[in-house]
Amino acid sequence: MENATTKIKTTYREALKQGLREALQNDERVFLMGEDVGRYGGAFAVSKGLLQEFGEERIMDTPLSEAGFVGAGIGAAIAGMRPIVEVMTVNFSLLAFDQIVNNAATLLHMSGGQVHVPVVIRIGCGIGRQLAAQHSHSWEPFYAHVPGLIVLSAGTHEDARNMLHAALQSPDPVILFEYTFLLNMEKEIPAEATPVTITKAKVRREGKDISIITYGAAVYKCLEAATELAKIGIEAEVVDLRVLRPIDETTFLASVSKTHRALIVEEAWRSVSISAEVSARIMEKVFYDLDAPVQRLCGAEVPIPYANHLEEAAIPQVNDIVNTVKKMIHHD
Repeated sequence: MENATTKIKTTYREALKQGLREALQNDERVFLMGEDVGRYGGAFAVSKGLLQEFGEERIMDTPLSEAGFVGAGIGAAIAGMRPIVEVMTVNFSLLAFDQIVNNAATLLHMSGGQVHVPVVIRIGCGIGRQLAAQHSHSWEPFYAHVPGLIVLSAGTHEDARNMLHAALQSPDPVILFEYTFLLNMEKEIPAEATPVTITKAKVRREGKDISIITYGAAVYKCLEAATELAKIGIEAEVVDLRVLRPIDETTFLASVSKTHRALIVEEAWRSVSISAEVSARIMEKVFYDLDAPVQRLCGAEVPIPYANHLEEAAIPQVNDIVNTVKKMIHHD
């Protein structure tokens, strides 16, 4: 049982690093490549010390060319290796969009099932505490739109530690989003690595009055909001999507059928978003279970500002979630 499991306190950054270290230890085909991952220790210090531990053949600093090194990772995967390619921020990933979308995502289909591309592409995502518009966006919907990719969102420390191992078992290309806003946050996780599925969403908190459906850096905010709502008698269920493609609709539809209300929270822009897809599926499949219209709480449709107060205003915060839920269920 989880209560009997030994827990350790760790930062999100350290959880990511531990996942990387275990992946490198467990399979000699695994190697890490990306900008500044070696001597500098990673742009966010996630790979610090791994070069000294595993050597230059497995921790590879690359030129500043996302198209070049992501393409090299795809080629290495086709050749039988298990590359982990780090892209510093999601904004920079657009420089490799051709490689990811037109090559990695399509080769299995275009080869008639003969060519698998088992590459894992780790991407720093979301706001990073005043890194401004070229380093701070939440573009998970871009990748979740593309058939042929598996798209994961590590919104908790446990997933930050354990998702990579599961991703490396996939024969297909995996995009793994990691959240720079969470890097310094401390949480307790099991001391030993625990297997996770990369096919299912997860109910992070049980509730009966409303389903709060979310992912990524918004997960902890939604859990905090649920704690605040419980103080006034509102029991919110929090569903962490975790897998954005192929999305696990079964879990969130079951939750909405139970609570009869749904609020979808995401930091990405509202238009053409994950929340739009989830809302559509709720309306298509469990409409008659709803007691109120589906609501969405999303990022403001502006480039992420540099100023701290504007950065915070650009994405949903705990108070926004609490106030929206109270309005939805007409709590006085």
